[in-house]
Amino acid sequence: MKKITFPISEEQLMDLKAGDRVLASGYLYTARDAAHKRMYELLQKGEPLPVDISGQTIYYVGAAPAKPGCAVGPCGPTSSYRMDKYAPSLLDLGLKVMIGKGMRSDEVINSIIKNKAVYLIAIGGAAALIAKSIKKSELICYEDLGTEAIYRYEVEDMPLIVGIDSIGGNVYVR
Repeated sequence: MKKITFPISEEQLMDLKAGDRVLASGYLYTARDAAHKRMYELLQKGEPLPVDISGQTIYYVGAAPAKPGCAVGPCGPTSSYRMDKYAPSLLDLGLKVMIGKGMRSDEVINSIIKNKAVYLIAIGGAAALIAKSIKKSELICYEDLGTEAIYRYEVEDMPLIVGIDSIGGNVYVR
């Protein structure tokens, strides 16, 4: 089990290999379909994003409402393919880590390699377990999107698996 910290250092990122199990701590952003669409539209207009994603991590999630005393409610990963249209543009801006579940398109895989990034898998069906790793949640923007707004999470020992590494190693391909 490898321990990593977000934002991830280049050294940690390059050390990750497809299939590695990791425990991640630090800060990451959340964004699902609607937030990705808005960010993509801003980029198409040549406008800045509401958050600087260079060197950052995005978790494809929309957490359920938090119970008293908890930072978030259950927050399992969203199917990543739904963000494939937007991911290459964000990777080109310096996004280093994406967290979700499921396979990625060839275009996204090529962009991961080109931009020396990584795709981590959060285990579907483990939403309550993952929520225990989230220590703090802060709304960043797009409040009108509800659970699909962009949040900043502080995580501690979030269990993940390296799905696609920075050189194209891929757990979905044998």
